[in-house]
Amino acid sequence: MRKIVAVGLSGGVDSSAAAALLLDQGYDVVGVTMRHLPAETANSCCGLEDIVDARRVAKKLGIPHYLVDVEQPFYEKVILPFEKGYMSGYTPNPCALCNRNIKFGAMWNWAKSQGADYLATGHFVRVRDTGSEYQLLRAKDHKKDQSYLLYTLGQDDLCHLLFPLGELTKEQSRQTAESFELATAHKPESQELCFVPKNDYQGYLKEHRPEAVQRGEIVDRQGQVLGEHEGIAFYTVGQRRGLNISGTEARYVVGLDAKTNRVIVGSREEAQNPSATIEGVYYVSGRRPDLPIWGDAKVRYNMEPAPARWVPSHAGAELSFNDPQWAISPGQVAVIYQDDVLIAGGTIARPSH
Repeated sequence: MRKIVAVGLSGGVDSSAAAALLLDQGYDVVGVTMRHLPAETANSCCGLEDIVDARRVAKKLGIPHYLVDVEQPFYEKVILPFEKGYMSGYTPNPCALCNRNIKFGAMWNWAKSQGADYLATGHFVRVRDTGSEYQLLRAKDHKKDQSYLLYTLGQDDLCHLLFPLGELTKEQSRQTAESFELATAHKPESQELCFVPKNDYQGYLKEHRPEAVQRGEIVDRQGQVLGEHEGIAFYTVGQRRGLNISGTEARYVVGLDAKTNRVIVGSREEAQNPSATIEGVYYVSGRRPDLPIWGDAKVRYNMEPAPARWVPSHAGAELSFNDPQWAISPGQVAVIYQDDVLIAGGTIARPSH
């Protein structure tokens, strides 16, 4: 009996190629698209054009396609934490929350209820079954690797997940879509958050959280007032533009204090930190090790992993780099690898000096 795979069809080239590959491998494939937002207001992932493209792909491949409404859980689990994070002086990562709660949470629950054996997506990441546990690995194409945002996946998840693009490059993904004559083969990638028009998070917050506009002081580390800001929600660690403060020395945001409503600035050197405290930690193996983990870590999606040490604790972990890293931002994700294997990840609570 053929195994049933529910494939998350976003209307993009990668999920389309994933569905085609699985169909070619002999699986019984079902396409599913999650409707996160009203189709006419979404930028990507669930916009009207993307839903139409997902249906066109499903029709071309001859597979059924379903549209599943997840608007309420998406608002509660992704949008609200995003808004509250910025209001609290954090730089949240909504894509990590969406992966955990929607793509590999709500979508798998739906797929399982429909009798699916597996769930698949077009993420560039690999899974290895060692016989004793499942490992999550960086994609063969490191430039497209998305494991950084999948750190919450554990053993109960990886046993039913398939990632057909893990061994491919982006160009090979497009070539696959071309070979199946799919309408999405040459569709450009979207880099926008699906609920933030033009990635203008400041404009989004002003519209949806007008209370975020709360003027306060811009100060240096010694507390000297250098200027005024319009709300800490509109600033991120490492930011240089838009500070509107005088002086010949370049200043960068080095901290946000929600309690005093202050934006703290400093030199470029002061915007670099050697370590950070991590909270909300997940271990892919499901087991918290007793000893420190030596490997390569990253604290931003677009950085190359750098040599570091991860020290587990009951409350989370302490992450220390061999060399100071640029703009370690509270609210962002930190992960650590050994070779290409993702070991652990969590949310940055605060950088350390």
